[in-house]
Amino acid sequence: MRKQQAMRKQRAMTKQQAMKKQQSGAPLTGAPKLTGRLEVDTERGTFLGDTRIRLLEAIAAQGSISRAAKFVPLSYKAAWDAVDAMNNLAEKPLVTRATGGKNGGGTQLTDYGRKVIELYRALEGEYQLALERLAASMNEGEAGTLQEFRRLLQRMAIKTSARNQFAGRIVGIKAEEVDFEVRLKLDDANELTATVTHESAENLGLKIGMEVWALAKAPAVRLLVVDETPAAGWNVLTGVLDRIHRGAAHSEITVTLPGGKCLCSVVANRRIPEALAPGDSVRMAIAATSIVLCVPA
Repeated sequence: MRKQQAMRKQRAMTKQQAMKKQQSGAPLTGAPKLTGRLEVDTERGTFLGDTRIRLLEAIAAQGSISRAAKFVPLSYKAAWDAVDAMNNLAEKPLVTRATGGKNGGGTQLTDYGRKVIELYRALEGEYQLALERLAASMNEGEAGTLQEFRRLLQRMAIKTSARNQFAGRIVGIKAEEVDFEVRLKLDDANELTATVTHESAENLGLKIGMEVWALAKAPAVRLLVVDETPAAGWNVLTGVLDRIHRGAAHSEITVTLPGGKCLCSVVANRRIPEALAPGDSVRMAIAATSIVLCVPA
């Protein structure tokens, strides 16, 4: 018994030492193994990865966002955020849902969502085979090069804290004295106008017909009360209140826009009408100067 415990302890120590070497970037003994996580890009940007695909598969199997979130696992809120992000960046909605009910309403994949999963899994298999062939082709003398390559890929993976991320096509550019007004068509029902400097427009190479990302942090999105009219330079979008995540001083609200895209806002509780409830029609506003435009590098 003591001998078995000693052997288990030794194996655990060896594993911890190997993990420390890997985290520090030091080459491990033996043939290097390159394992990657696939992200799928469309002409409108990156919108799928392993966790989101597993979430979609769980939704198909469970028929409920709450049960699917536990299966992945993700928090209920994180699961909804992922669904909103995917629907916002996809050509067509991947997930449809109905609010209410014991488990928050039924949730199901669209036919397009099922096809996206099939595409991802097929690409994932080919991707891993390519990585394995690359790793096998590198001898021990090139192990350091492989480690550098892995670190480079990690540094290139950039995320943003902006909750609202939309892909759109530029349909109008208006030159002002010190900036440009760039009009984006998100879908058949929604448009946004962003204000950028002349230098930024030149650096991004903005032009009519170009696909770009529009980012907006949730606190920059304003809930409009009845009869409130924002000042010039604000985008006004009308949608249906989907859910409210209440906090002590502020609440996070999610609005579904016509066409299925979602808009997230963090609002002071004093600005939220007491009678406001999911299913109500609401108006949201975003200043053109609060929208950040991004293009592929």
